[in-house]
Amino acid sequence: MIATTYSDFKNHLKTHLNQVTDDFEPLTVVRKHKPNVVVISADMYANLLENLHVQGNATNLAWLEAAKLQLASGQPQKPDQADAD
Repeated sequence: MIATTYSDFKNHLKTHLNQVTDDFEPLTVVRKHKPNVVVISADMYANLLENLHVQGNATNLAWLEAAKLQLASGQPQKPDQADAD
C-alpha cells in the first residue's frame, strides 16, 4: 500500500487517482491531527463487497471450503458431478 500526505494528495489528485485505478493499489492519505484515509478504485471496492457477501453467507462459504478441499486432494469435481453425490 502506498501512502502520501494530504497536501501532496490534494496537489497531485489526478496522478494519485490514476495510480490507484491503473495499478489497483490502495493509497493511504496521511492527515495531521485526523485519522488517515484509504482511497481505493471502484473495481477494488466492488470486489471487497462481493467477497464480504460470499464469505458472509454460510452456504457459499461451505461450498468454497469444499471446493478448496477438492483441489487440495487433487480430485476436483465439475459442479454437476458434485451435485450428483
